[in-house]
Amino acid sequence: MAGMKALLTQLNIGNSVAEFDEALDRYFIETEAFRGLSANQADIIAGDKGTGKTALYKVFTKRYTAVPELKQVEVLPGFNPVGNPVFQRLAHMEPLSEGQYITVWKSYFLSLVGNWLLELYGSQGTTDMRLLDALLQRAGLRSQDDSAETIFSKIVSVLSRFAKPKSAQMGFTFSEAGIPIVTPKVEFGPDERPPENQELIAHEEGFSLLNRTLEGVDLTVWVVLDRLDEAFQGFPNVETPALRALFRTYLDLLAYSRIRLKLFVRNDVFRKVVQAGFVNLTHINARKMEIVWEEDDLLNLFARRVRDSAQFVAVTGLAKAGDKEIFDRIFPDQVVPGGGRPKTWNWMMSRIRDGNGIKPPRNLIDLIVEARQAQIRSEDRSPREQEQGIPIIDGDAIRRAQRALSERRVQDTLFAEAADLAPMIEKFRDGKAEHSVKSLSELLGYTEHGVRTAIKPLLEIGFLEEVGSSFKIPMLYRDGLGITQGKAFEAAGTVEED
Repeated sequence: MAGMKALLTQLNIGNSVAEFDEALDRYFIETEAFRGLSANQADIIAGDKGTGKTALYKVFTKRYTAVPELKQVEVLPGFNPVGNPVFQRLAHMEPLSEGQYITVWKSYFLSLVGNWLLELYGSQGTTDMRLLDALLQRAGLRSQDDSAETIFSKIVSVLSRFAKPKSAQMGFTFSEAGIPIVTPKVEFGPDERPPENQELIAHEEGFSLLNRTLEGVDLTVWVVLDRLDEAFQGFPNVETPALRALFRTYLDLLAYSRIRLKLFVRNDVFRKVVQAGFVNLTHINARKMEIVWEEDDLLNLFARRVRDSAQFVAVTGLAKAGDKEIFDRIFPDQVVPGGGRPKTWNWMMSRIRDGNGIKPPRNLIDLIVEARQAQIRSEDRSPREQEQGIPIIDGDAIRRAQRALSERRVQDTLFAEAADLAPMIEKFRDGKAEHSVKSLSELLGYTEHGVRTAIKPLLEIGFLEEVGSSFKIPMLYRDGLGITQGKAFEAAGTVEED
C-alpha cells in the first residue's frame, strides 16, 4: 500500500499564475467571457485580480485559429508577455495630457499593425501596401521588427528626442492629430535633432489607409492588451490620463471595421479610469464583459487540474469520478469537526472571498497548493499509509495553508495593489474583525460623518464589507494582519463563527 507522501507527490494542481502554468491549456475552462470574446461580442474583458484575465488571453491566442468565425481574424499581442510591461516607459517621462497620450496610442497601433502587415505580405504586395509603407516611412514609424516592444520603444525614442530640448526656456507642441511637432525656436543638441524627412501624418489618414489595405487582403486584426494594471503601477499621475486616452482611442478606432482593440483590465483600474466621468461610457459598457466565477466553476476548475495528474487519478481510482467525488476523496468532510461547523468546501469558499464577494480562482489554487505542501511536510514528520476513507489532505494542513494565503494576499494584493491605502489598512492590524461607524472613526481619526467617505476605497477593494449596520474584514485578510474574531465596539460578548 502506497504512503500518503508518495501519493501527494503525484498530485499536481498547477500554478495559479497563468504565465508560469505550462499545462494551462489542458484544463482551461471556456467561460462565458471566453465565448463572448471568441464570438466578437466583447472588446473589454474586466475582472478582479486573480480571476483569470491573463489565462483567458493566453489560451485564446492559441485557440482562436480553430474558431470558424475567426477564420479571417489575426490576433496581435499589444504588449510584451514577460518582463516589465513596455508601456512603463511612458511612466518615466514627463506626464502628458490625455489628448497627447491619445496621439501616442494611435501612433503605436498604426505602427504595430502596419508594420506587421507589411512584414507579412511585403511592402510591394499591393498598391495600398506600397502607400502604407511610404506613409510609415514619412512618419518615422517604419520598422523591420514588428514586435510590440520594438514598435513602442521606437515611438518612445521619438518622444524622448522631442521632449528633451537643449534650450529649456521653450517647450514643444504636440498635435493630437499626429506626431509631436517641435516649435521653431527650440534648440536641440547634436544627438536630439529630429529627422528632417519626418512628416506630420493625420491619424485619420493613416488608419483609413491601413483599414483599406486590410480589406484588400480580407483580414481583420485584433490588437490585444493585457497587464494594463502593471503598466503604470506606482505612477498615478500617468496611469489615469494614459489609460483614459487608451479607452478614448478604443472608441475612435471603432470607426475602422478591420481594426479592433481588445482590452483586458482589472475592475479597480477601470473604475479609476471612468470615475471622473467618461463621454460615451455606454458604448464601452455595451462591449464590456466581466469574468465571473460561480462556485460550481471553481469546483470544476479544481477537478480538471486533478484529472491532469494521470498517475494520481489511476492510483486513487478517480478516473471516472465526478467533481464533488474528487474533492471529497482528497479533503476531509470538515476542516474543524463539530456540529454546526461548515463543510470543507464552504469553509474554503469563505476563506478565499474578499469583501465584495469575489472568489478568484487564484486564491483557491494557492490555498490547495499550500495545503498540499503543508501535508507533505506533515507526512515527513508522521508518515501515513493510504487508506480508503482517510483524507489525503487533512484539516490541519488546510488551516495552515489558509494562514499562508492570508499573509500572501495582504502583501501582494492589499499592499502591492493599493499602496496608497496601506497606512490606513495598517491601523487595523492586531485588532478585531468587526467595526461600527464609531469604532472606525476612533481607529482612523475621522468624524463619524467623515469616516464613511474615508472607508469608501476600502470597501471598493474588498478589504471591508458592510454587513447591516457594521463593517467586517473578510477572513481572507485576517490572519495576515493578526486580526481576530470579534467586535471592536464591544468590550465583551460572545464571539461567533462567521
